[in-house]
Amino acid sequence: MADRSSQTTNFEGRCLALGISFVLGLGTYLPWTTMVTTIDSYANLFPQYHTSRILTLIYQSITIGVLSVLVYKEASLNTRLRNLFGYSLFAFCSLAVLVWQLDLSTLGRGSISSFIGLCIISVVFGVANAHVQGGMIGDFSMMAPEFVQSFLAGLAASGALTSGLRLVTKATFKNSREDLRKGAMLLFAISVFFEFVCIILYAYIFPKLAIVKYYRAQAMAQGSKTVLADLAAGGIQGLPTEKAKEAKMILDQRFSNKVLFLMNMDYAINLFLVYLLTTSIFHGFLSKDMGKHNLGDWFLLVLIAVFNFSDLVGRYVPLVKKLKIRSQKVLMIISCGRFLLVPALYFTAKYGNQGWIIFLTSVLGSSNGYLTVCILTTAPEGHLAPEQNALGNILVLCLSGGMFAGVICDLALFIGKGW
Repeated sequence: MADRSSQTTNFEGRCLALGISFVLGLGTYLPWTTMVTTIDSYANLFPQYHTSRILTLIYQSITIGVLSVLVYKEASLNTRLRNLFGYSLFAFCSLAVLVWQLDLSTLGRGSISSFIGLCIISVVFGVANAHVQGGMIGDFSMMAPEFVQSFLAGLAASGALTSGLRLVTKATFKNSREDLRKGAMLLFAISVFFEFVCIILYAYIFPKLAIVKYYRAQAMAQGSKTVLADLAAGGIQGLPTEKAKEAKMILDQRFSNKVLFLMNMDYAINLFLVYLLTTSIFHGFLSKDMGKHNLGDWFLLVLIAVFNFSDLVGRYVPLVKKLKIRSQKVLMIISCGRFLLVPALYFTAKYGNQGWIIFLTSVLGSSNGYLTVCILTTAPEGHLAPEQNALGNILVLCLSGGMFAGVICDLALFIGKGW
């Protein structure tokens, strides 16, 4: 296994690489979190449709379907083109929402054709997410755990950013259709900007950093084919003939995806359970059954903001080595123990006050972020670089599977309650 320390590279390059990793994570979820955060504007545009559930179901089902194919083909894929393709889809579809779906020329008047277009854009967002999230986490898994952590923190930061901006736009604009449209326009304009920043950073700056070239060269020496295009962009063309033969011999000894999954089944199950619970509560029960409180229509936005900010904080806790859990058994106990939040939130919503609901929401968010980082940074340790890439993709598939299962649980829970 390659040395995953960064002692051979300069500290400045390492910090810049971690900063870019954070921005790339931010750009991976920003378009979708923007759509979710501004869902009230779509509910206003399309009151006859169940916009939130339909768009979420479309997005998650497409993501898991495309990601399944990419996981099967990951060993032969060009990771550079895969990720650039995903970020480009995010950028142009965010621009499409801004220009077309919000319908600048007609002040956002909704129609069946506009709603179908919005569903198509959700499909493309799902395709883009499948390309980028699996590709980036697989790529970072071949580097140091800090790269994975920084990218995952960026994912959470996208939710924190959009929910914070949504609170600002709600305070600035009124709740009329025109004001909702203006708030959504602002958020999607920011999203478009960040997507183009991600494209530039990943295409021209990130592959040329010394620490990135070091880790990718180590991965190539172990037979990884997915980094060849990235190394070429960084000025490294390939291995000498003798080393190439050694790399092929190492690659022939790598475990298959099936064996990798079985070896890391505990991590996969934990990640599935974490996102099953989080999605079913956060996108389902939490936004539907919280009752009436003093904050009125601000309450849901506050809960979303609390979850996103606590999720972000939770993803930085494992940086303290003494607080990071590596034991698969302990991770399993905590992942299963989180299901106690279901009855706790139910009875708190029915009998408690809004302060307790906000507290439990913060527990949900912080535990989600903490467990995500612990699992995705610990699981790749001890594997060859090609196996780390494959395992990163497999675990992202399990994560997406948990989110999809959570969406299904939400739909099943509310059948007969005015779906």
